[in-house]
Amino acid sequence: MKILFVGDVFGSAGRKIVAEHVGHVMETHEIDLLVINGENAAGGFGITPSIADDLFDLGAHVITTGNHFWDKRELLDYLKVPADSHGRARRILRPANYPPSTAGYGIYEGSLPAGQTYAVINLQGRVFMASNDDPFRKIDEILKTITAKVIFVDFHAEATSEKVAMGWHLDGRVTAIVGTHTHIPTADERVLPGGTAYQTDVGMSGPYDSVIGVETDLVLHRFLTGMPGKFEPAKGNPKMCALVVECDGGTGRAIRVQRIMLGE
Repeated sequence: MKILFVGDVFGSAGRKIVAEHVGHVMETHEIDLLVINGENAAGGFGITPSIADDLFDLGAHVITTGNHFWDKRELLDYLKVPADSHGRARRILRPANYPPSTAGYGIYEGSLPAGQTYAVINLQGRVFMASNDDPFRKIDEILKTITAKVIFVDFHAEATSEKVAMGWHLDGRVTAIVGTHTHIPTADERVLPGGTAYQTDVGMSGPYDSVIGVETDLVLHRFLTGMPGKFEPAKGNPKMCALVVECDGGTGRAIRVQRIMLGE
């Protein structure tokens, strides 16, 4: 079984570059399961139902998010679906370690046309991030409830140390854990000793002539003057960053990983 994970889609440039490449990447690598992090897809901050539909139309099975999940308020009503639903709204995830009363869900369990079952889990870190429940204890609780062997985890976190620690915490217990949020791809993709695929950060699918997606001049102005200002998404030099994970569908153990970065 092969899984393609596409890193944080940022603004219109990110949506465009993903639309340009995801189809041929899926075909070339014979992808079975496509997961896309879409938390910055709407103007660099949040995601809307219509943009989510665009990503699903590209073939996404599940869309993960992170700390910008709430930036587009129209998403809230869209997410009011039963837990046992398998429609598109149910397959947009927010971090599972948010309070239980938070709208949406942090886990999705589904099956592919050939019958292969899988689970996708979205978590958020706590170091340098907003307050949320402990992701380490939360994932321990979640794994007790999941029956699928193939388990993919998107860990949306700021600190490299926290992501690496989570990788070792989950080694041998999930198929893959990948980091998102910092928008810069790391060159440490590997299969850990217990059979879990890992990468500290998959990187952004968006404009790399920028400061993590934002127009450079706007960010420099804030650093140089300390004055606030509205950030706007950049558009220059878009690239799609992704990770391909090959695994054994029967055991859930990862076999190999491949980092991908494609430009226009």
